Amino acid sequence: MKIAVLGAGESGVGAALLAKAKGLEVFVSDKGEIKEQYKAKLATAAIPFEEGNHTLETILNADEIIKSPGIPDKAAVIQEAAKKQIPVISEIEFAGRYTDAKFICITGTNGKTTTTLLTYHLLKNAGINVGLAGNIGESLAEKVIDNKHDYYVVELSSFQLDNMYQFRAHMAVLTNITPDHLDRYEYSMEKYAASKLRVARNMSGADFFLFNADDENISKAFDSASFGGTTIPFSLKGAKDAKVYFEGSKIKVTARFYEGTVDTSKSGLIGKHNQYNTMAAVAVAKLMGVEDSQIEQALETFENADHRLQLVGIAKEVSYINDSKATNVEAVWYALEGIKQPIIWIAGGVDKGNDYQTLIELAREKVKVLVCLGKDNEKLKEAFGRVVPIIAETTSIEYAVRLSRSLATPGDVVLLSPACASFDLFDNYEHRGQRFKEAVEKIVLKK
Repeated sequence: MKIAVLGAGESGVGAALLAKAKGLEVFVSDKGEIKEQYKAKLATAAIPFEEGNHTLETILNADEIIKSPGIPDKAAVIQEAAKKQIPVISEIEFAGRYTDAKFICITGTNGKTTTTLLTYHLLKNAGINVGLAGNIGESLAEKVIDNKHDYYVVELSSFQLDNMYQFRAHMAVLTNITPDHLDRYEYSMEKYAASKLRVARNMSGADFFLFNADDENISKAFDSASFGGTTIPFSLKGAKDAKVYFEGSKIKVTARFYEGTVDTSKSGLIGKHNQYNTMAAVAVAKLMGVEDSQIEQALETFENADHRLQLVGIAKEVSYINDSKATNVEAVWYALEGIKQPIIWIAGGVDKGNDYQTLIELAREKVKVLVCLGKDNEKLKEAFGRVVPIIAETTSIEYAVRLSRSLATPGDVVLLSPACASFDLFDNYEHRGQRFKEAVEKIVLKK
């Protein structure tokens, strides 16, 4: 069987290595430049590849094409494959064929990385033989080659879900659905929501679908009547039929045969969005049979990924928090809502069609200074000019930190939570967050 892999990043190279390991004839094609680390992997495995071009004759000679998630269906090479009726699948779909391990799959517009990492941490801490893969930055296909785990916690983007067909999750989590990446879905929320809900396809009665019952877009798009698995709704708002909810600082899980009460008071995660994330992760752990006390212990030791409401440091009773991953309004709402102290808010970048209306009251109540960090700050200034007492703008992260330090008083929080993409001044949100951390450490913490 001949396999063509399009895209030679983490996903594509992992798929190519798995195909090679299973004795398939494989060719890798990337229209861009392939990173040296991936070239080395392909060369070591003696897998032929090309970069800077798609040779259609070779690609269309394949029996099946594995497409990296970054390649849209409207790409010319995918259109040509469709004309020849060559199946196009995702790396996740391909990997699922070669393991009997069970999958715990997590998706959502916001919160999926935190939920994935926390779920993995809770299960691993309980001694379960579990691996971590997917959009988190590790190829599932490459992990399946050695197949050392009984379970995999897999973070999935909508792009990864789009070309999954027979793949089946043992448990699926949907944190929320808010507008994002709509350019890939013909600017249709219905199509974007349908993509997210693919995480629950092919489920049977023995499988669990955990979803945010407070999310209107999920409620609108999910057809529970025709769903084949077992639903586990979680809610902060007392949603009808919710099986996971908070009572004070404790999470109650009331799913049949899987009941528990977990105290979250020692968790370092802050904000409502992290209450949702924690409910989902705790519910998965309970469904896997983990004891309440084990979950509580693991919650206390969990460290989230960088750039997600990450405390950089405290100086003169002022906290500096890096939330660079908050690239949309919804994520910033949760950050502003979750912080109880006065805020000096650093925001801005490349606007993604943002509507700031939902942030107005939170900003009026909590934000004392808005530092606009971007090349074009007009929309931010227009939205918050009559709401926030002080507004400044800059294209320098160092100046933003210096200004914030000078305007902060004891008890304040300096929050980088941009609501925008980073590409006007930085390579990506990680670069932006790292530069913020470096500036805080140099200017404020004097490291």
